Formats: sequence, structure tokens, C-alpha cells
Amino acid sequence: MDLTGTTALITGGTRGIGLAIADTLHRHGARIVVTGRDEERGRQALERLGGGDGVSFCAADATRRADAERAVDTVVDRYGHLDVVVNNVGGATDFATVAEISDDTWHRTLALNLDSALYTTRRALAHLVPQRSGRIVSVSSMEGRDPDPGLCAYAAAKHALIGLTRVLAKEVGPYGVTANCVCPGAVETDWVVEQGPRAARVLGTDYAGLIGHFTGRTATGRLTRPEEVAAAVLLLASPEGSGITGSCLAVDGGATV
Repeated sequence: MDLTGTTALITGGTRGIGLAIADTLHRHGARIVVTGRDEERGRQALERLGGGDGVSFCAADATRRADAERAVDTVVDRYGHLDVVVNNVGGATDFATVAEISDDTWHRTLALNLDSALYTTRRALAHLVPQRSGRIVSVSSMEGRDPDPGLCAYAAAKHALIGLTRVLAKEVGPYGVTANCVCPGAVETDWVVEQGPRAARVLGTDYAGLIGHFTGRTATGRLTRPEEVAAAVLLLASPEGSGITGSCLAVDGGATV
């Protein structure tokens, strides 16, 4: 799959799944702009991606509309056009049941996972629709399809992201733009290591028990790797993926079969 001549924006692209996506798209020829809130992580990401004119970092908080719009405009200003948008910003800001969740956690989680995608996508459409081509890929989660207890806000946001994507696919299909989701399972990232113990406590277990819970749901018996999620995004971003839209591609080792 050849992305030579295309330009891609990956929000939250400085580590984990986002960085793997950026690396994969860049290795297949795309020019890349990654966003993130941490400038040092941005610098490290550019080093990982090999530097050069084909990769750049934009410091931005995608949950803020002005930042999200500026990131999109940065891509167009730098490279002249935008072809691929990957809404990767997201995560669980806290772990709580429906009975226990605070208003703050609820709103922060929806902002991180849903508002960020809306703000970025809406601005991107101003460029994609007139050129009558483009790919929008949003990173949802298996929790948006088959949720675990204690992740109510995260599951709700990821479920809503799938719904937003399906509506979007119908709205922009006539303009040559596709919109899809990938739905990873539990992925081997530093975020899982950092946040896993808190999630484990909500589920009444320890970190090893949490990992066992997630791997036990899969057909493969292991966590998903970031590069496996990136491979799915590559397909959806490529010319070969032009016939796929409104889909939610599971990359979860069979956890939601």
C-alpha cells in the first residue's frame, strides 16, 4: 500500500498507538504531522520517525476547539493539502462505575475521546470535501462495543465515536471521503502499564489479574500490539481501502467475537 504524495494528521501521535500509526503511514510514503500536548514527547516522536521534511510536530490539545482547528490548518499550511485524518486522542481519564462517577470525570472523558474527534474532523472537512477525497479514521475501542464494568464514561464515549463515524460516512461519502473506526482491544503500551493498576482496583483485582482478564477474552491469548492497530489504519487510509466506509474494524485478537 503506497501513500506517496499524501499528507496525514495523527492526533495524539507522540507515543503508543498514535506513534505506531504515524510510523507506519510514514514508512508507506505519507508526510506526517503528529499532535500532542507535551513538546518533549513531540521532539522524541520526531526522532523516532526519522526527522526530515516529511514529519513534523504540532503542539496542540485536541480537546480545545481552537487547538484542534490550528492543527488541521498547520498541515495545510505546511504541505498544501490534507488527505488523511487519524483521530487517535483518547483514553480513560479515571475508572468508576455509573453509581460512583463524578461529573468532572464524565465530562473530561467525553471531551478527550469525543469532542477532540469532532473538532478535528469538522475542521478537516473544510479541506477534504472541496477536494472530493480523503480518509478519516477514528480510534475507538472494543469497550465501545463490549464494555467492561468501571469504564462507563470511556465506553460511552467510544460507543458515541462509532456512531459519529457512521453518520459521517453517509454524509461525506458522496464527496469521495471515507470515515471508519478501528476498535483495538487492550494494547501493549506504556499507558496500560501506567494506568492499569487503577483499572485493576476498580475491577477488584491486581495488575496481573487485569492483564489476565483482557488476554482471557481474546482468541489469541495475548494483548494487541500497537503496530497491529497501525496496520488496520494503513488499510483504511490507503487507496486499497477506498471501498470501506462506515465500518468499525476490530483489532482485538478476537475479544469481541
